[in-house]
Amino acid sequence: MKQPANLLAEKLLSISAIKLQPELPFTWASGWNSPIYTDNRKTLSYPEIRNFIKVELCRVILENFERADVIAGVATGAIAQGALVADTLGLPYVYVRSTPKDHGLENLIEGNLKPGQKVVVIEDLISTGGSSLKAVQAIRNAGCEVVGMAAIFTYGFPVAEEAFDKAGVKLVTLSNYNAMLETALAGNYINEASLETLRQWRKDPANWVAPNAKNL
Repeated sequence: MKQPANLLAEKLLSISAIKLQPELPFTWASGWNSPIYTDNRKTLSYPEIRNFIKVELCRVILENFERADVIAGVATGAIAQGALVADTLGLPYVYVRSTPKDHGLENLIEGNLKPGQKVVVIEDLISTGGSSLKAVQAIRNAGCEVVGMAAIFTYGFPVAEEAFDKAGVKLVTLSNYNAMLETALAGNYINEASLETLRQWRKDPANWVAPNAKNL
């Protein structure tokens, strides 16, 4: 029987929410060259996968975190899934912007958040953890307690693990990079050579160079 992390990875690969191109890498907004690109917003267009993620997020929240008062989604990727989770759990919902609105009240947090409330944060993807923890800090600045974060997928970068530890935030993810690689190889999305390339990238993504580029 497949583990939930592998089952979700299979679903994400099947709809190209995760794309693997070791020989023709993507360029991230950070400037990093990457053999992988992840866009979990695609799952919203597939009811079965969307519902699977919602149910699994609810499960890990109930299993790992004390009773929360509020669910908070991180903009923009987790806004919709966060709302689905909050609705299923029957909890109030807010979402956290990456930057304040440039008009009106210039809110960073959209919705009604009261000081003292306990919040579980929903994220779609963990890379370095910077934007996710920025949302955590905004919630803390509002006088609330972040009891943890539940995310759909993580690359598992050491820098992210260190950042979450330093910030004192418990992170639980539905799937991860290692489970995805295992699933991608089994499903013939990649071969053994590509597997090694993808493993090497994760060790030092900021300085990684595609195999083809090394030969130019």
